[in-house]
Amino acid sequence: MKKGHETRIWHEDKSVILDCIIGDNCTLHAPIWVGNNVIIGNDCKIQAFCFLPEGVELGNNVFLGPNVTFSNDKRPPRGKEDWEKTIVEDDVSIGAGCVIVCGVTIGKGSMIGAGTTVFKDVPPGSTVVNRKEMRFL
Repeated sequence: MKKGHETRIWHEDKSVILDCIIGDNCTLHAPIWVGNNVIIGNDCKIQAFCFLPEGVELGNNVFLGPNVTFSNDKRPPRGKEDWEKTIVEDDVSIGAGCVIVCGVTIGKGSMIGAGTTVFKDVPPGSTVVNRKEMRFL
């Protein structure tokens, strides 16, 4: 793991953080799972119980609420050669309990509402919520 300046990992002994890159001024809460070759930009905040497998790249100033889960294989169990990369651009907020299916790009400045499953690209500046939940907004 390469950890940037002023980055804080709470209770690192309770998390699995493999060979990844974590930028400057980040906060990671425990427990979390961060796989090999994951890239986390500067000024990110990752809440407890998040899962970031190989192939995930977070831009700068990204917030992940608790229990956000990324995937890297749409048809498991397949080999690593079938994994798909997931890109989260700068200034994105992803609410608690979201599932991000691999192979998507979440555009700059987007907000993903709690409990949403993202399975296709999200344009920059978008707000995405489950339809079922929209009636409560």
